[in-house]
Amino acid sequence: MSVQTTLSSETRGRGTREITGGVRDVVTGAGVCTGLCHVFIHHTSASLMLCENADPVVREDLERPMQRLVPDGDPMFRHVAEGDHDMPAHGRTLLTHSALSLPVTGVVSLGSTASTGTAAGSR
Repeated sequence: MSVQTTLSSETRGRGTREITGGVRDVVTGAGVCTGLCHVFIHHTSASLMLCENADPVVREDLERPMQRLVPDGDPMFRHVAEGDHDMPAHGRTLLTHSALSLPVTGVVSLGSTASTGTAAGSR
């Protein structure tokens, strides 16, 4: 059995968006009992992540190391046609994921404190 659905999300600049509910709804609606849910993002300066959701500060804290690793406005980046934030956003995507495969056992099995989210790299 194969089911394909597109989820869309409006972005408000750099930050994370919770998408777990949307992914769970697709899996539940498809009636999948056992298998894998493959999530892919079609954007080169945004990414997917699986992280803790028990404390909402975790997603905010993930921004700090990214700021250190690929800071906006770093003169080493020559691609600035879309702003000094765009090339660092592409770099952040390389450090994270553009796809996730999640186990399905009646529901998307993430564990008790895990969630899926998108991380928009551009502000």
